[in-house]
Amino acid sequence: MKIGIVNDAPIAVEALRRTLALRQDHEIIWIAEDGKRAIELCAWQVPDLILMDLIMPVLDGVGATRHIMAHTPCAILVVTGDVGANVSAVYDAMAYGALDAIDTPSSLASHPRNGVNSLLAKIDSIEKLINQRQAAPETTAVPEKPAPAPAMATPRKSSPQAPNSKYLVAIGASAGGPAALATLLSQLPADFPAALVVVQHVDAQFAAGMADWLGGQSTLPVRLALAGDSPTPGTVLLAGTDDHLRLTRPFQLGYTEQPSGYPYRPSIDVFFQSVVETWAGKAIGILLTGMGRDGALGLKAMRDKGYYTIAQDRDSSAVYGMPKAAAQMNAADAILPVNRIADKLVSLISKQ
Repeated sequence: MKIGIVNDAPIAVEALRRTLALRQDHEIIWIAEDGKRAIELCAWQVPDLILMDLIMPVLDGVGATRHIMAHTPCAILVVTGDVGANVSAVYDAMAYGALDAIDTPSSLASHPRNGVNSLLAKIDSIEKLINQRQAAPETTAVPEKPAPAPAMATPRKSSPQAPNSKYLVAIGASAGGPAALATLLSQLPADFPAALVVVQHVDAQFAAGMADWLGGQSTLPVRLALAGDSPTPGTVLLAGTDDHLRLTRPFQLGYTEQPSGYPYRPSIDVFFQSVVETWAGKAIGILLTGMGRDGALGLKAMRDKGYYTIAQDRDSSAVYGMPKAAAQMNAADAILPVNRIADKLVSLISKQ
């Protein structure tokens, strides 16, 4: 991978140099001492991946991420001195399209969780995502079609019934997802009658912070989904581990390690497919901004089942990868700007 480093601390740059030197296939193509220089260098040569610090002079990592994703988009991993002390800035950067965040390794003897091994593992995961992107002709947004009633699956006789969980809104998001989710959730009314379950590609150690952050943007309560939880009307449940969230029974959630080979963890496809196979009520599927193709096949399966499906449009997506893949395979009943999705949800459900 061709990698750019954005960091004003020589000791941090040296730690990153030493870490990347452990892999012969990683090449540092430029180093920027602040966000402004990073923008200039990225315009000159776009790397496969940028390791972006947050706190820098001239222009910080959030501002640099915002500009780069708007003008010369590429994969960005936030690598900063203390992620925990900069949670708000981390989510701001992720809202503009950064894929993940991790503490800067202090030395080659660092603890694997926060040091060299963890950084290399994250880079490996991002490389898999990049390799899975497939060049394809651009797709023109299709007009909305008359909304069919969200499909009702036949409950299994042995399954517990949860009449208050009649409606499920299943949402998948990746790069740029925090901002898209904040926009969508902030526009839903406090008495929204459907249950919402969100699968956002995010490291498990940041999931609780994301739930709190999203809760501050929404009139609906947002919390992490626990094994055994049932989707509840007016509550947003967020996938909270690196395992895949799925429905294990018609109205019950659980986590699974399988499939273990997926580069996306947690996988949107796994959750959407479990809705198709297991959910015992009406459902709507939504696929938001993100890199790669995760969720597109699952959204198509939901549409084929008769559930209404929505993909975010190009102009409002920080990274038009996942919703583009969904549009290309005709997986969406509607392709909408993110600021129109909440109104569409309210309209669909109120008709029922």
